[in-house]
Amino acid sequence: MSANRQKLPVRHPCVKLESKIGKNCFGQILAFSLRLVGITIPSMRLELMHIGMLVKHPEYGVGMVKGVSEFMADVRFDGGLKTLSPEQCNLEPAETQTTITSLTIPLTTLIAETVGAMVEKLGLKQDDSIIQQMGLRWHNGMMVLRPTDASLQNKEVPLEVFFHKIVMLRNNLRVLEQKINAHEKLSDAEKVEMQQYITRCYGSLTTFNLLFKEKEDQF
Repeated sequence: MSANRQKLPVRHPCVKLESKIGKNCFGQILAFSLRLVGITIPSMRLELMHIGMLVKHPEYGVGMVKGVSEFMADVRFDGGLKTLSPEQCNLEPAETQTTITSLTIPLTTLIAETVGAMVEKLGLKQDDSIIQQMGLRWHNGMMVLRPTDASLQNKEVPLEVFFHKIVMLRNNLRVLEQKINAHEKLSDAEKVEMQQYITRCYGSLTTFNLLFKEKEDQF
């Protein structure tokens, strides 16, 4: 009879504990237990976390921080929102981190290089091809905003800077127009309605057509 007896699979006690208390609490208890016996797990400090930060969990994968409280953090993973203790569940940054120490360059240089990289990344750097669209008579010109109150200071804006903003606005309107026309879920009536608003925007901006060198570049 003993020969016919089926051998039951042996379940690890941690697996049984996990099924009772849940994976979230199980991970925290396991990490705490490991610390008690002298095994440390690299963890992420709560004060280093911020909303929108990408973090990586050994089980849930990569998620985004949605909220941070005094002891816990809410992280949204592909499997849903989890409330975790970063210092107990082996969270780590999913993005490359850097620490700046012992700077040997002037602070103004660091700021200038950082701002320059950001401007280029956001596409805010003035393009020479854009300035070439401006009429020659406006090159090196200045737009002056003069308040009625003579005691107040005038505001001067280089025309190249102002023209660049006008061209970027025009280009964004054109992209928006293309996306509306190509949208699959919009009906023809909805596309026509939205197109009317874009047309009105073009009409409001025709005042600045005199800044363009070529007529086909105008609004």
